[in-house]
Amino acid sequence: MASKCFRDVTGFDDRWVILTGLPLASMLISLLLFNDYYEQGNWGYLSVCIPMSFVYTAAFWYALRWSYHRLKMRYPAFRDIRKRLIGMLLAFVVVFVAVNFILHNLFEWLLPEHNGDPSPVVKFISALLVSALVITTYETLSFYLQLQNAVAEKVELERQNVESQLESLRNQVNPHFLFNSLNTLVYLIPEHPDKAVRFVQQLSKVYRYVLESREAKMIPLKDELEFLHAYIFLLKERFGENLQVKLHDLNGAADGVIVPLSLQMLFENAIKHNVISTGKPLTVELFAENGHLVVRNNLQRKNQVMDSTGIGLDNIRIRYQMLTDREVQVIASREYFTVLLPLVEMQ
Repeated sequence: MASKCFRDVTGFDDRWVILTGLPLASMLISLLLFNDYYEQGNWGYLSVCIPMSFVYTAAFWYALRWSYHRLKMRYPAFRDIRKRLIGMLLAFVVVFVAVNFILHNLFEWLLPEHNGDPSPVVKFISALLVSALVITTYETLSFYLQLQNAVAEKVELERQNVESQLESLRNQVNPHFLFNSLNTLVYLIPEHPDKAVRFVQQLSKVYRYVLESREAKMIPLKDELEFLHAYIFLLKERFGENLQVKLHDLNGAADGVIVPLSLQMLFENAIKHNVISTGKPLTVELFAENGHLVVRNNLQRKNQVMDSTGIGLDNIRIRYQMLTDREVQVIASREYFTVLLPLVEMQ
């Protein structure tokens, strides 16, 4: 029960620390306290002194462990380390006086003929070493676990934030895009009813894909490309020849996987931030190169762009960071804006 309580307070079970640290510390204390007997080879005395050094070390260890346990309960945070160290210093003084008083009398009883008791300085140094070992070990383990927990909490919060952003993006597939698609549909219905039917079919494909991929972390490239074709159809109906999309040979990358909706986000960013007109058509290219899926558009920035949440590219970056050690690369030159998405092999 005591071990469980200690683990609940400190965050770790110290049984393995005691099992390895106590014998080593005991041997060190034995060498310090009874070095003369070792040099003389007086094994008669050592047969009693070595167990006594173990008792001495164990008494110190457990007394300081109990003190650390109590101080950790009262001052649990890392910022309270100064208070814990002051408390441990006071505990060391009390334990040193008590343990040495008890052991001195015990030595006299066990070895009445022995008058070579270790000097107070040697005793103090030995006790100080045990105390330093116990305090340093426990504080180091506590700090390491607190750091691990802080990192894990940060990663979890980041994951939740990214998923929240992605859910927002999925639920939108941008209100501006839906608004513009409906406007295009209103124009097509009286003028080109057959084309309007096909437009609705492609629009339904886009939103069906969004719903079907909402739980997926990675998705086959061929599925994303099928969705992209439907999405491009809607864009072309809106912009006509002012938007040029070039999908180069992607057969070599067909077995790869990418994060869902990443291509839609990149196409949407290109349209949002660049001029699209008869005099300045926007060209977006998609091709595979050196293990990456490359999305590149000619750069012709708008003087004023609509408000951007800034989460599109960041969302793609963070989702890749969570799933692979390969990074998304963004390259902006005078002529082109290029994004390289790592192609991950399908598991």
